[in-house]
Amino acid sequence: MTAAIPSDTTTPASMRAAVLTAPGIENLHVLDMPVPQPRPGWVRLKVMAFGLNRSEYHSVTGQAGGMSYPRVLGIEASGVVDLDPEGRLAPGTQAVTMMGGMGRAFDGGYAQYVVVPREQVITFHSGLPWEVIGSVPETLQTAYGSLTTGLNLQPGQSLLVRGGTSALGLATAALALDMGCTVYATSRRDAGLELLSSRGVMALRDDGAVAQQVRRHAPAGVDAVLELVGVPTLRDSLQAAAVHGTVCFTGMLSDSWTIKDFYPLDWIPNGVRLTTYSGQASDLPEAELQRVLDRIETGALDFLPVHTYPLEDVVQAQRDMAAGAHTGKLVGLPWA
Repeated sequence: MTAAIPSDTTTPASMRAAVLTAPGIENLHVLDMPVPQPRPGWVRLKVMAFGLNRSEYHSVTGQAGGMSYPRVLGIEASGVVDLDPEGRLAPGTQAVTMMGGMGRAFDGGYAQYVVVPREQVITFHSGLPWEVIGSVPETLQTAYGSLTTGLNLQPGQSLLVRGGTSALGLATAALALDMGCTVYATSRRDAGLELLSSRGVMALRDDGAVAQQVRRHAPAGVDAVLELVGVPTLRDSLQAAAVHGTVCFTGMLSDSWTIKDFYPLDWIPNGVRLTTYSGQASDLPEAELQRVLDRIETGALDFLPVHTYPLEDVVQAQRDMAAGAHTGKLVGLPWA
């Protein structure tokens, strides 16, 4: 089913949304609530799909800062413009939105409608199915930002992705391969290694000493390392980088947030750069979103496996995400 523009232009008075009333999965409920009204400078989107992210798991488990309750979860959404009171964005325009406080400071994308600041809306045109479009926005924003701002990766260079079978890991590897880079990526499981290999990646089993494996293939080390597991593997990841190489700390799949007794001269090898990346909607150029959607649509880019859930099953989706039950991106469909 392609991403058709909804033909019904009548907005109902109420909608279904997944609301977190307090920390804990038992406090996440799909409820009826009024359709939100946009304040000045904001627009309302009809949500056709929303991606599930590790960030929302942190919200559910009480690890995320900036939360207030009750709160509709969801740091991203894909759909069409439903209402722009100032008339800058026409109704029916395909659009995505992400970050900026969604799902924490104000209600997010786990709903049939969402209101967001106009400046964090990115428009596009695509005939892809909504579930595929819904897998792209936040994952692409983070992958693109990590490769450009975080790593300054250049065509033909080498990249190690630590946490390669995560949605972000798979997306980043796909973008780097599309640039003509040599990509190494890690997994702890046989199935993950097979998936990585099938996507053109040099798959490495994460046994805790990945740097040694990397240097068997690239004795001088790799040009860039994307750290998605986090603190437990960072020290080893730094050892995989070449002199003047860069390690970008973007993810925390391990849920370890701080480094105890961090001694930079001991952790960071001579000449290796350590940086981070965490971006917003404004960090994803509209042209890059359109380019990636176009390449997915033509089959030139194998971005992500997608697993879908109706909104009513969002609690199970959260449980599956926490358990790592699926590889790829989990996507909610509010109108399924």
